[in-house]
Amino acid sequence: MPLNLPTDETFLTTEEVLEYLNVNLRTVYRLIKAGSIPAVRVGRQWRFRKRDIDKWLDGQRHTETKSTGAARSRILLVDDEESIRKLLSRMLESTYDVEVAADGDMALRLLREPDAHYDLLISDLNMPGMDGLTLIREAQRIDAALPAIVITGYSTESSAIEALNLGVAGYLTKPFGTTQVLAAAAKALGVRPA
Repeated sequence: MPLNLPTDETFLTTEEVLEYLNVNLRTVYRLIKAGSIPAVRVGRQWRFRKRDIDKWLDGQRHTETKSTGAARSRILLVDDEESIRKLLSRMLESTYDVEVAADGDMALRLLREPDAHYDLLISDLNMPGMDGLTLIREAQRIDAALPAIVITGYSTESSAIEALNLGVAGYLTKPFGTTQVLAAAAKALGVRPA
């Protein structure tokens, strides 16, 4: 948990940064070594100023927007709960174009439209009818290069393993924050083949 300092001087541990950015330890060490995120060594631990992490994230979003020109990445967001769809849409719309679907069938109809192009699929795991993993399998038949992120409030080891076997780019458990969602989306879009 962050230290009780003023908001602009909040420090995070390495574990908190891993969770905050939704990346692995190797990525954090690469970012430190490259000087992308400043870190202070305290004994055997690293400490990170939260505002430095946020500044780096903002820079990543800005770089991503510049590198793709005026075009914004398109995300297809699928969740049977309207409140979650609205929340995630608000989180993502500042950076991406977001289209929503209330279930797997609607998502597949959108994916199959002749002019459809999505850069990322974000799907709830547990939905009535078609579940998220089935949707991802079907979506991969339509576009094998489409990265996917699974969101769930009821994670099980077997569903996490199955998601990994499908090659999902991210696995977010509820509750999650805007920074986690944006970092997972940026990471998933960064690994998509050109």
